[in-house]
Amino acid sequence: MNRLRELSSQVMDVYQSLSQEFSAYQSSQSLNCLERCGACCNNPDIEVSPLEMLPLALHLFDTGRAEQEFDELDNYSGFACKQYQRLSLDGKEGYCGIYEYRPGICRMFGAAGYKTKSGEATLSVCKPIKQAVPEKYAAALISIQPQRSDAIEQLFIGDIAANNAGQSTAIKPPMIAEGRQKLAQLDYELGDKLMPINDALRFMLEKILTLSYYSQDIDDGVAA
Repeated sequence: MNRLRELSSQVMDVYQSLSQEFSAYQSSQSLNCLERCGACCNNPDIEVSPLEMLPLALHLFDTGRAEQEFDELDNYSGFACKQYQRLSLDGKEGYCGIYEYRPGICRMFGAAGYKTKSGEATLSVCKPIKQAVPEKYAAALISIQPQRSDAIEQLFIGDIAANNAGQSTAIKPPMIAEGRQKLAQLDYELGDKLMPINDALRFMLEKILTLSYYSQDIDDGVAA
């Protein structure tokens, strides 16, 4: 268990660095997440590694809620992320119920860089942000890809960006893959495999509860 606690502390250190790096870029480009938006939280395609859920799993264990959460996850069939707290009936508005312990992808998502199959750097921005500030999205995209092969898209982006020249600082976006790598290298066994968020939390809770059970058995045997 001590090894997991040490590992959790290292994960939180990386989280702090990722939050600062990605938030700084998003703010500089005016591509911040929209207030009370739950689009990403409801996306079933968002996956994390068990390692990303370790800090939350330990927090639940330390506060006596690990077994209850484990049982609830077994029977859960709601939103893509059980920790999402909705504020609207359709679930499109809400907030993160475990913000301090949210996984790495949640700290990087919204607006970030990634590489295409050809190795070209491009920008990943969620649909609600694109729709809210299309001119900012276009300017940020042009700053990393001044020459695009798609002529129609180039004309569309160019028209928008022309009206906003000089309003956005041209800087390279932090890369999601690099952020994931920083986490995975802490422990490849727990950090290299991706799965749905609820499954990843259940995986870590099971591991922690199992270690706790056998540790207690050993302590009882020594005492006897």
